[in-house]
Amino acid sequence: MGMAFAAILGLTSCGTSSHLSHNQNQNQTSVVLNQANYKVVETVSAKVTQIYVFGLGGITAKALRESALSKMMNSANLNGGSKAIINTNVQETVKMITPIYMERTVTASGTVVEFTK
Repeated sequence: MGMAFAAILGLTSCGTSSHLSHNQNQNQTSVVLNQANYKVVETVSAKVTQIYVFGLGGITAKALRESALSKMMNSANLNGGSKAIINTNVQETVKMITPIYMERTVTASGTVVEFTK
């Protein structure tokens, strides 16, 4: 009975989620959005997932965040016109079955605005 309980306890799954609210964007540009000189074009997002088995495999959490941000920037179609991405957010979700399996997913999102004046 004790072995079965230990096995069940050892194979339980856990999950965490965190919203990384500090600025991960190293392409910082100062713009003034207090006038009616822009319009919201679209919301863009990108998701990157990495799987680890027994703690091995994949890239670091920092590299995963950078990859999600890069993928989001590439999907934003900033060519043609004066456009910028504002309100950039990064969300990280971790699912795990201790200690065998871990899946880390990072989602980056932002709002594309186009300046009209």
